[in-house]
Amino acid sequence: MTRLQLSRGRVVGATGYDVGCKILPMQPDLLRARLRGAIAFPITPFAADGSVDLDAVRRNAAFLPGHGICAVVAPSGTGELFGLSPDECAAVTRATVEAVAGRVPVIASVGFGPRVGAELARRAEAAGADAILMLPPYYANPDPQGLVAYYREIAAATSLGVLPYARDAAAFTPAILEELAREVPNLVAFKDGRGDVRLFQRLREHVIERLGPERLVWLAGVGDDLVGAYFAAGAEGFTSSLACFWPEASAELYRLASSGDFGGLLAYHARVVRPFYELRQRGRGFEVSVMKAAMDLLGHPAGPPRPPLGQLSERDRQDLAALLQRLGVPTAADRATAAAKQPAAARA
Repeated sequence: MTRLQLSRGRVVGATGYDVGCKILPMQPDLLRARLRGAIAFPITPFAADGSVDLDAVRRNAAFLPGHGICAVVAPSGTGELFGLSPDECAAVTRATVEAVAGRVPVIASVGFGPRVGAELARRAEAAGADAILMLPPYYANPDPQGLVAYYREIAAATSLGVLPYARDAAAFTPAILEELAREVPNLVAFKDGRGDVRLFQRLREHVIERLGPERLVWLAGVGDDLVGAYFAAGAEGFTSSLACFWPEASAELYRLASSGDFGGLLAYHARVVRPFYELRQRGRGFEVSVMKAAMDLLGHPAGPPRPPLGQLSERDRQDLAALLQRLGVPTAADRATAAAKQPAAARA
């Protein structure tokens, strides 16, 4: 089901980017059900002059919803949110909304500080986003009540559903998360990126015991390589950087994890996920650089990452190219050929 509203008598196609038809944001209560699955973290492609290539943003986002992805985050950490200006963040969100065309929710990342985060949230809502992913504040040692106030201020700036992202400076305790869930009505989910599965399990159990099982959707946010551990602890969805070029693999990870097929998940992890994550361990910031290089090798627009991230060595690129070929990851040309063979109704 899409969320299109005809405002000037034209229908937005899946790849047409026709903004003459307004796309209404999804209400927070409806959003919860749409977050249980694999959530794509696309890259942000840059042009030769270093600017954001918005047409490439649209092309990279347009094919994702048709391959098992339940939502798209734009911009995201994989999309170098930390290297974008506020104007660029809003432009990336708007271009993604146009390309996705209501087929799945679009979530915009915000953060840095309370005023900047709130302003980014307002601009994301104006750009057509469905939800806001609230990254931790820049300050590395926040007071616990100051952390609650930080998220509260950002959430109050928007009518959209919001998701706090626990990582780095955002060290949640069960009491802090309960307070936030009680005080912020548009809080719809919690994303954990700390890799502490025991703490994730405690947070989930505490909130469920006090506020009920439907209060929040629980998302794994460390990486595709820890999906099994988090789903065993109660996760219902996860964010995936692998999805930016291979959404089918992310969807299969979700199918295996959500069905409780942990034996199958372990085998799939060993064959598909682990090799990419081994490459990502070769350099600092390679969690982004490897994804951008994979997009480039597959024929998708990408461009180099912005500083302070680095680029892969020629040996790293050769190893990545061999891995993509061995696993049979579809290229951009493969996807274009497959899309051309679909009936027009299936592409809309």
